[in-house]
Amino acid sequence: MVKLNKIYTRTGDDGSTGLVDGTRLTKDSARVAAYGDVDEANAALGLVRLSLTNQRIDAMLARIQNELFDLGADLATPLPVGDAADSEYALRMIGSQTERLEAEIDELNTDMEALTSFVLPGGSPPSAYLHLARTVTRRAERTMVSLAAQEPVNPHALSYINRLSDFLFVAGRWCNAQGAGDVMWVPGETR
Repeated sequence: MVKLNKIYTRTGDDGSTGLVDGTRLTKDSARVAAYGDVDEANAALGLVRLSLTNQRIDAMLARIQNELFDLGADLATPLPVGDAADSEYALRMIGSQTERLEAEIDELNTDMEALTSFVLPGGSPPSAYLHLARTVTRRAERTMVSLAAQEPVNPHALSYINRLSDFLFVAGRWCNAQGAGDVMWVPGETR
């Protein structure tokens, strides 16, 4: 369990931070950037939840916020190399978390018509905030992919972040009167 009784430690004043396994990295490292972007996505979801009136979507997002902390913990714990055993503190994303997102995407999609154009962010405050959270999540995914090009990353973590942006897109449409209130892109409209 996490116990924080002192918020500042001064150990990062030199531009470094500690990972779960005790390794110290610079704060601009790919790993720190990855879990930092995940943290930003989580903060964006906090804004979404302030604008929601739908308890069903809010409950999904509450669970997702917790899962994003799991994802951050996964990213803050490098995968073991070779035959080394994983740390007892390692919290790893698992496939069932991504599968649950897929089931919720399918559930929300049953209420909506198929798209005939791209959706512009907007329509309602919850939808606009969900689209913002989606774009932050996509950035987190890009950062995680960059990290994975340098060192091993849990493949379930990569699947989860990819599916989360899909979920946020569908939830954004669902919050726009099940897609009826979507603002659609009209190609070349301003020519």
